[in-house]
Amino acid sequence: MKHFLSIVLIALSLSIEAHRLPKVVSGSIKRLSNFNSKYVSPRNIDIWIPDDYTPEKKYSVLYMQDGQMLFDNSSSWHQQSWNVDNIASKLQQAGRVQDFIIVGVWNDAKNHYADYFPQKPFQSLTAEQKDFVRKQLHEKGKCAESFQPNSDHYLKFLVTELKPYIDKHYAVSTDADHTFIAGSSMGGLVAMYAITQYPKVFGGAACLSTHWPGVFCLDKNPVPNAIVHYLKETLPNPDNHKIYFDHGDKTLDALYPALQAQVDACMKSKGYHAGNWRTEYFKGKDHSEKSWRERFYVPLLFLLKKQNT
Repeated sequence: MKHFLSIVLIALSLSIEAHRLPKVVSGSIKRLSNFNSKYVSPRNIDIWIPDDYTPEKKYSVLYMQDGQMLFDNSSSWHQQSWNVDNIASKLQQAGRVQDFIIVGVWNDAKNHYADYFPQKPFQSLTAEQKDFVRKQLHEKGKCAESFQPNSDHYLKFLVTELKPYIDKHYAVSTDADHTFIAGSSMGGLVAMYAITQYPKVFGGAACLSTHWPGVFCLDKNPVPNAIVHYLKETLPNPDNHKIYFDHGDKTLDALYPALQAQVDACMKSKGYHAGNWRTEYFKGKDHSEKSWRERFYVPLLFLLKKQNT
């Protein structure tokens, strides 16, 4: 009975946290609770707008994955967040970046990997390779044995349902030059997928600690090669797109350096250069919100820097 009551209390606590707005240092949060979709499960959307927001301006938009981890340490499951409101407001107030709002899209814990795993690279795998991926993810408790990516539908949700809502209800520029997408880990992977699938919608992507392995090992893993092959075929025009990658070398990030080098070679072969592509290495940094928070200003300056600064 005591065990049952403990479970009930934990569930109630999580439910309360899910409904409480994050505390922010600057600006304000507007929440769309359980935003409905034809393509994915309902989820919260937390929209951050700066203190000086006015309908008289036009703002750029940064869509960010894992929205429950962005703003407030106390509201995340492990007491870490990106503190994006603090970083974004300081850069905007200093006049170093465009005026922009942030749309934080919560993940669905049950469908996290399905929503974020790039679907077309997965579909290019052989049946045996798909089973390898399914087994690896299932053993880590990330999905059921019958894992199937749902990222094509997830991107349809972002592009055909969420973005039209934001465009209608906020003073934003709707073109690709002012529309960006970002994320870390699997969120970084789906940000990369978004800019390749919808190059006319997203003009820039920030992919921090991009989880190129897809699973949690490198040995006999077919996913990285499938992704690199996919990028060779689908990278958008470097003349009007900007892409940022980075990684550390501790914890899960230790898997990434060699894989990122393969992606970097692909970027060069497709005509990307320092003006429209950047890959950063952060020695000694691990796979955590704390690490991403420390360097979040780097992709913001790269993607949203004012032309005259």
